[in-house]
Amino acid sequence: MSTPAAVRVWESHFTLYRTIWRSNVLGAVLQPFLYLLGMGLGVGALVNSNDSSEQLLDGLTYFQFLAPGLMATTAMMISAQESLWPVMGGFKWQRTFHAQAASPLSPGEITGGLALWQTTRSVISVTGVAAVLALFAATRTPGLLLAIPFGGLTGVAFAAPITAWSATRRSETSFPTILRFGIIPLFLFGGAFYPISQLPDWLEPIARVTPLWHGVELCRGAVHGRLGLVEAVGHCAVLTTFAIGGWIWSRREFGRRLSA
Repeated sequence: MSTPAAVRVWESHFTLYRTIWRSNVLGAVLQPFLYLLGMGLGVGALVNSNDSSEQLLDGLTYFQFLAPGLMATTAMMISAQESLWPVMGGFKWQRTFHAQAASPLSPGEITGGLALWQTTRSVISVTGVAAVLALFAATRTPGLLLAIPFGGLTGVAFAAPITAWSATRRSETSFPTILRFGIIPLFLFGGAFYPISQLPDWLEPIARVTPLWHGVELCRGAVHGRLGLVEAVGHCAVLTTFAIGGWIWSRREFGRRLSA
């Protein structure tokens, strides 16, 4: 009982994860590996044959440009999924959160434990991508280790506000819409696959305020040793703002839902 309450909540999520971790980790490694083969090497050969590609990609090959961005996009995708149906299940189907609230745990402690677990899942997924990147000489750099916490922070920046939204819903009908019109467009247009400077003029400023672009810039800059201190602080500040703001919102909504 001397263990902090939030850590005990985290442990309950981890205990369940231990039963499925093998297939989960395999997916975290296999999916980015296939992306790198198909997009990084396959499409990359076509991109690199263009005379203007070196200038467009700031001196990087397309593989070097794409690969670090997958750390941020993977964290986003995993965190979004963890923050939608599992949260709804905790309130509506398994009623796990209600069971926890029936114990001495407070809504804030339940939310804190969930946030710790979502952070852990994000870091696990990013580490899987980093393991794949370590197989290739072009991305096997010391900065790869630094990119792991940056990718994890990107995941948390998505998990916290999406969790809060899920806590306000009585039905999961809006969840596919969030993925279809929110997460998937960010995946495609958030700067992982091509510079956002290639987007239409009206869309580029929107991309710059999204958490994914900041995460992609952090991971790419860290892997290739091009990340300045001021730039890193700025990107991390934006991601932290999303994470803390989402967590505060989540804590309020969990309190309302569990006390109703």
